[in-house]
Amino acid sequence: MEDTLKYINEKTASFRPEIGVILGSGLGEFADEYCDVAVSYAEIPNFIKSTVQGHKGRLVFAEISGKKVVMMQGRNHFYEGHSMQEITYPIKVMKKLGVKTLILTNAAGGVNPEFKPGDLMLITDHINFMGSNPLIGPNDSQFGERFPDMSEIYKKELIEIADTSAQKLGIKPQHGVYFASSGPSYETPAEIRMARTLGADAVGMSTVPEAIVANYCGMKVLGISCISNAAAGVKGAQKLSHQEVIETTNAAKAGFKALLKEIISAV
Repeated sequence: MEDTLKYINEKTASFRPEIGVILGSGLGEFADEYCDVAVSYAEIPNFIKSTVQGHKGRLVFAEISGKKVVMMQGRNHFYEGHSMQEITYPIKVMKKLGVKTLILTNAAGGVNPEFKPGDLMLITDHINFMGSNPLIGPNDSQFGERFPDMSEIYKKELIEIADTSAQKLGIKPQHGVYFASSGPSYETPAEIRMARTLGADAVGMSTVPEAIVANYCGMKVLGISCISNAAAGVKGAQKLSHQEVIETTNAAKAGFKALLKEIISAV
C-alpha cells in the first residue's frame, strides 16, 4: 500500500480526491472528458491490468464542478482469475487517498420485465451470488471492523440526490436490487428466474465486491446500473453478447454522463 500511494502521489502532486467513481463497461468515456492526470493500472505498483473490452484501465484524476475526483476507467473482475482481495484493492487505495463517497457504475442485464435497454437503475440493495466475499481473510482494523453492518450499503441520501439530479435533467431512473454472479458466462434462463424470485431487478458480474469493501471502509456508496439488455429468458431477450452491452451503453452514455456530472456537483 505504501508503494502504491507513493507512486500515485508522485504522479498527481498529492491530489486529494473526495469522490471516487468506478466506470463500468462502455461508460469510461466520462473520464476522457474530465482528465487532469491519468495513470495506467499497468504502471501502478500492486495494481492489476484490466483485460476486458470497453475498459481502458486507467486511474484518472480531475476536478469536476469544484469537486476533486478520482475515477477508475474500467475495473478488474473476479472472472478474470483475480482474487476478491485483488479486485477490491483499489477501493482501499481510494480510502487512503481521502475518498469519502464512492459512485459505482456498471452495465447490467434487466431482470425486471418493466426495464428497457438504456434505462438507468439506481441500486437500492444487492444480492451477492458470486460464491465469495472480499473480506475473507485476516482483518486489517485500519480499514474497518471484522463484521461490518450491511443494512444500508447504498445510502438513501445519495439515492435521493441522484433522483433529484435526474429530475433536473428530465431522466426517470429505475430503482432496484442488483444480483451479482461470478461470470464470465451469462446466466441461464433458470438462473434468471431464480434471481427474480429472490427479488433481483438487474444482474451483472461486478460492483458487489467493491460495494462491500467501500462500506467496510466507511465510505458512502451510490450504485448506478445501465440496463444494457434483457437478461436470458426475460421478455424481449435475444442472444447475449458483450458487443450488445457496449452498443447499448454507448447509446445511453449521453444521459449517463450528464447525470453523473450533476450528481458529483450535488454530493
